[in-house]
Amino acid sequence: MKNPKCTKCKTKLCKQGIVEASKLPDFCPMINHQPLLEKVAEKYSDAKIRDFFITSARTEKESYDEKAAREENRTVPIRPRIREISAFAEAIKARKLGMAFCIGLADEAARACSILESHGLEICSVVCCCGAVDKTALGIPEEYKIRDPKKFEASCNPLLQAEILNQSGTDFNILVGLCVGHDMLFTQASKAPVTTLIVKDRLTGHNPVITLYTRYHRDIV
Repeated sequence: MKNPKCTKCKTKLCKQGIVEASKLPDFCPMINHQPLLEKVAEKYSDAKIRDFFITSARTEKESYDEKAAREENRTVPIRPRIREISAFAEAIKARKLGMAFCIGLADEAARACSILESHGLEICSVVCCCGAVDKTALGIPEEYKIRDPKKFEASCNPLLQAEILNQSGTDFNILVGLCVGHDMLFTQASKAPVTTLIVKDRLTGHNPVITLYTRYHRDIV
């Protein structure tokens, strides 16, 4: 069985509804994982998943100008991701959201929190260094400290962030700039669903997609 490599596919025939094996590349998961297609489709019949999934589609549709889509056959976005998050929360009747943020993005987190609160949402927010634990106390070698290895350096604490939000009973949680790896630990430990508002990219001002577009980053990536 070949591993899926959809990024290598030039035609993306699945978007056109074409499923004939003879027309698909040999690495297509619709060939190599064919038994999963119907099995997974059945999961969407679960009432909770179905409602969540349908609301996701509704939020996606409402993020575009409906008139332009209908009359001009083109997609024109009309709201940013933070508004999609608040609209989704409203649609699923979520009232309490969690926000796990990096201290390096404290200003951005505070602004995002204010916007979400203006839409009637309660935001429970937890900063990454909550707990005030030195990195070495959690088993990190002192040479991995960013600054003076002999001085206190607060450790990121994604598991504590997750547990605090678990105990707060949030409907879903929002990631704002957690480090690679810390975001994964948080997601694993979170009882509520997790979405991302901002990913951390120290070099690009938290805009990682720019490295895929500009020649100025070729020697870096």
